[in-house]
Amino acid sequence: MSFLRRRKGTDSSKSQNLRCNIVKEDEKNNLYESPRKESYNSKKWSCWDSCCWFIGFVCSVWWFLLLLYNTMPASIPQYVTEAIKGPLTDPPGVKLRKEGLTVNHPVVFVPGIVTGGLELWEGHQCAEGLFRKRLWGGSFGELYKRPLCWAQHMSLDNETGLDPPGIRVRPVSGLVAADYFAAGYFVWAVLIANLAQIGYEEKTMYMAAYDWRLSFQNTEVRDQTLSRIKSNIELMVATNGGKKVVVIPHSMGVLYFLHFMKWVEAPPPMGGGGGSEWCAKHIKAVMNIGGPFLGVPKSVSGLFSVEARDIAIARTFAPGFLDKDVFGLQTFQHLMRMTRTWDSTMSMIPKGGETIWGGLDWSPEGSSFNCGAKTLRNNSINNTDQIPNINLANMKNVNYGRIISFGKDVAEAHSSKIERVDLLQDSMKADMLANLTNCDIWIEYHDIGDHRIKAVADYKVYTAGSILDLLHFVSPKLMARGGAHFSYGIADNLDDPKYQHYKYWSNPLETKLPDAPDMEIYSMYGVGIPTERAYVYKVTTATDCSIPFQIDTSAEGGSEDSCLKGGVFSADGDETVPVLSAGLMAAKGWRGKTRFNPSGIPAYIREYSHAPPANLLEGRGTQSGAHVDIMGNFALIEDVIRVAAGATGKELGGDHVYSDIFKWAERINLQL
Repeated sequence: MSFLRRRKGTDSSKSQNLRCNIVKEDEKNNLYESPRKESYNSKKWSCWDSCCWFIGFVCSVWWFLLLLYNTMPASIPQYVTEAIKGPLTDPPGVKLRKEGLTVNHPVVFVPGIVTGGLELWEGHQCAEGLFRKRLWGGSFGELYKRPLCWAQHMSLDNETGLDPPGIRVRPVSGLVAADYFAAGYFVWAVLIANLAQIGYEEKTMYMAAYDWRLSFQNTEVRDQTLSRIKSNIELMVATNGGKKVVVIPHSMGVLYFLHFMKWVEAPPPMGGGGGSEWCAKHIKAVMNIGGPFLGVPKSVSGLFSVEARDIAIARTFAPGFLDKDVFGLQTFQHLMRMTRTWDSTMSMIPKGGETIWGGLDWSPEGSSFNCGAKTLRNNSINNTDQIPNINLANMKNVNYGRIISFGKDVAEAHSSKIERVDLLQDSMKADMLANLTNCDIWIEYHDIGDHRIKAVADYKVYTAGSILDLLHFVSPKLMARGGAHFSYGIADNLDDPKYQHYKYWSNPLETKLPDAPDMEIYSMYGVGIPTERAYVYKVTTATDCSIPFQIDTSAEGGSEDSCLKGGVFSADGDETVPVLSAGLMAAKGWRGKTRFNPSGIPAYIREYSHAPPANLLEGRGTQSGAHVDIMGNFALIEDVIRVAAGATGKELGGDHVYSDIFKWAERINLQL
């Protein structure tokens, strides 16, 4: 035993000596190698590592604050807000309940484009496990997990505008369809909550959800949505003591309900067979919020290059990141291929041509909007006398009528100084070229040769009168379908039998309001926010598989108050819909008895001057005039609740105007 212990101890001491020698040798080597290793390790750290750490830090802080916000008592944010700003005002529902207002007329909500949820009922193998899960709205989780599969299922058939084979995506039903667009981002939720304060509940509120991707008539063809809206309104009137409904459409829902009012009167099979008195019997008021009655220029840039101002600016800061040049994402190509199957987008192409939107050297707005002016924070005034005068002396005239210009010099020059090469018409007559490009994502631009792309740019300027030709040229399949469902002109004779076709029903310039003199119609929208009105474009020099046209973000106006910033000319509006589109019909086309309003339905304009939140504690603000955020505007909500409770437009105070919409209306000849 002593031998074993001694042998073991000997081995242990040898092992210990060996380890000591190794450590000394390592220290010796490190003495000479550490500078070289440090240099080598320092080279491993890159900008990419810094970006990852920065993103991780921001996300960690964000999630911590979110956790803190959700775990703290609800009274703490209110306490902090009141400590900073003083006692909070009551929400409209609480305020009006104290005044004694209660449930009266049932209300119908009509959501706009993209704000309504869509869920999957049938799909391909890549969508396994997503039955009745939201593909649009909610968390958008599937967009991040399987983006190509998601885009495939959100697309419609490019020939029919209906479901592709093996795919069924349908609108979510109920109030939850559009109360929130995504977690924490309200759409109708605030209005619904305030209506509930005076006693409204689900039996007196109805969300007229529909598949906003489809053309309006196709929602009836595929889903019988128009028939369902008709039946639900009739049921609500019958179960509420014969009280007529107050309809509240938002954004594209305004055009959708305009279509519905003609559909419900028209005889079957094209219409609902309700007869000419249906609207008079069932509708008290239509309170249109942010209505693009005459279209929006933003729809043109969306169809032309899948861009808007914010996207164009982001594209400038990260050139190629979303295109094929980096990571092979091809995001814009995927978006263009998907959105050009959505026929509803064509309902918002500008209507009325140059008569409404202006020509090469004039526009109704002229230079009457100061894009750098500060907005008012008081929405309580009921006349224009309290609005401060705007000094126009230093403002440069803007050629808003040029919706698309190739080059800043072209956008600002007098038409007599613009040399236009009229190659577009000749190119349109030519046969489409075969697709000779080897692109992963096919879009219609891949069928256009270089000479056709050059022809588009050489034409220089496009007004509302030539925009349709341009879109027919660059997107023939989309516009071929659109021509069967939508129209963009001004009717010469509304008694012409051709206007009984559904393609005219969503254009207020080619249809009549119902024969319902006791009904009221409101145009309610935000003002005071620079809103996209015209664009400066350039031809890109990217690869053959890219989109050949981009907004030229280098085009600037040269002054702080300029309405040209980042290649986009801005006018007054709600950030999406210009005042001209939202207000002209109520200011002129429907004002009194006109050929567009033969029964003299009272039409009111209710404008809400935009006031951004003063601090983060205000969230999206209670005085916002932005296109979606206005749904939380206390003044607008109060107007809606008062009308739902029985008030008339005169009792609200009539028109409530901040903009120059009446001046602009005088410059437009509608031949009433």
